[in-house]
Amino acid sequence: MTTRSSSDRLDVRRSDRPEVDPQGLFGSSPGTRLVRSATAEVVGTSVLVLAGTATAIGAGRADAVYELVAVVLAFGIALAAMAATLGHVSGCHLNPAVTLSLAVTRKFPWKAVPAYVVAQLLGGVLGSLAAWGVYAGSGREVVALSATVPAQGVGTGQAFFVEAVVTFVLVLVVISVATDERVPGGLAPLAVGAALATAIFIAGPITGGAVNPARAFGPAVVSGTTTSLWLYLLAPVVGGLVAAVLYDRLLKPTAPPAPVEAH
Repeated sequence: MTTRSSSDRLDVRRSDRPEVDPQGLFGSSPGTRLVRSATAEVVGTSVLVLAGTATAIGAGRADAVYELVAVVLAFGIALAAMAATLGHVSGCHLNPAVTLSLAVTRKFPWKAVPAYVVAQLLGGVLGSLAAWGVYAGSGREVVALSATVPAQGVGTGQAFFVEAVVTFVLVLVVISVATDERVPGGLAPLAVGAALATAIFIAGPITGGAVNPARAFGPAVVSGTTTSLWLYLLAPVVGGLVAAVLYDRLLKPTAPPAPVEAH
């Protein structure tokens, strides 16, 4: 009878541990050069929040030149632009729900999660401050810097459900087009931008369409509008986790049916 040495047993235990996918979103390398990556997350989230909330402030003014559709498109276009610009640097998560969903499915290292989430929340605050500055302070009074709150008559349960569902849509698209090598790489930024726009179109009239804890956090903190903030921090994470696990465990391993050969 042969016995394994302690080093052999250690190697076996190590091989049994799940490893993080070496390739992150948009071909990035997750967990490497963390300071650079976190900085990119601050910048990207700031631009995303600035683009959407500044447009919303413009749409809420008495002399508005924008309509609701412009707000939706501003968020979607900004996310697509940032994904193309910063995707290879940090993965361009720009959303704690995306970061946590990737970590749960072993596509992002847990040790880098705190830095990314803090960077995204900071980016949300900086983007809101920038939007406030763009309109010389009036944005805080006009639409509370586009802070998201449930519409009148919408209950907490309904708002939670809506935010979870639309974030499910966003994360499902993100984790599919930006991590699955079968998807053409050039399609990813456009797809994630379109997914965010679709999510806001659905949720906007009901919850304001945050779809992102960082997007909700920044305007809420800067404007002092913290009503139901916990909902916008938690519901997107729940929806994102469901989408990530569903794709990772059920959808990704599948393939189209093979053609039947003629006899």
